[in-house]
Amino acid sequence: MPATPYPIAIIGPGAVGLTLAARLAATLRVAVIARDASRAAALRAGVQVGAVLWHFDAHAATHPPAAQWVLLCVKAANTEAACDIARAMQPQGVLSLQNGLLDARVRAACAPVLGGQGITTLGAYREPLVNGAARIVPAGEGEILVPSEFAPVAALLASAGLHARVAPDIAQARLAKWLVNLAINPVTAAFRVRNGELASPPLREIVEALVHEAWPVLAAEGLALDLDAARERVFQVVQATAANRSSMLQDVLAGRPTELDALTGAFLALARAHGQAAPTHEALYARLESSPR
Repeated sequence: MPATPYPIAIIGPGAVGLTLAARLAATLRVAVIARDASRAAALRAGVQVGAVLWHFDAHAATHPPAAQWVLLCVKAANTEAACDIARAMQPQGVLSLQNGLLDARVRAACAPVLGGQGITTLGAYREPLVNGAARIVPAGEGEILVPSEFAPVAALLASAGLHARVAPDIAQARLAKWLVNLAINPVTAAFRVRNGELASPPLREIVEALVHEAWPVLAAEGLALDLDAARERVFQVVQATAANRSSMLQDVLAGRPTELDALTGAFLALARAHGQAAPTHEALYARLESSPR
């Protein structure tokens, strides 16, 4: 283990986590934290990200190294467990790049260490190879927005060529990202299509219905986008990540638990609290509910 802390560590070596790790590893030391020693060994042995075989500096979650900053790229259900690991690394702060609205959970679970949630629209998916291995396919440059107290993290990410910056109103960015996730992830998972297929009928009409139902609820929560701007934001991401397989689609195809409850389930509870009908969201939730999540 290095005598000095890693500048950045990443907990959650999925498609997005490893894409970030590969970009960062080109310019600085980055630790990747895996669930166990076997997975850490596999990451050290080599994982193809894009066209490059990366031998990640990977560690088991039971023995994490010290790090100045920790990025969380785990599923929402694993937030508290990941924060426990992160605190043991004695960082200056823990930045979540997870789906959903998790800022309060991250801050509580990381205390007394600084915790907070940013967002990323970076696209990436895992593609099985014929030999039983897999490679990570980056599928959309995207951007990373962080709260002001994580400005040093944005600087490190930007120095690696990532589009990262401090968002003056990160709460707005989180609501807009949730809207994007609500409109894209369940549709791609239910119909088993890549993001780009949502730009054309008949799936485009489903996405537009999801936005139309979600907008008044999120606007009541503080989303500043009007309905037209909200719709435009969603389809901008669809276009920018056209080749991507959403995280929910990847989970459904792999038979893994999804974030259906953290995304659509949480939204439906909020819609009910606001007295707002959301029949398209309800229908997609029911369709996907039988999938592992």
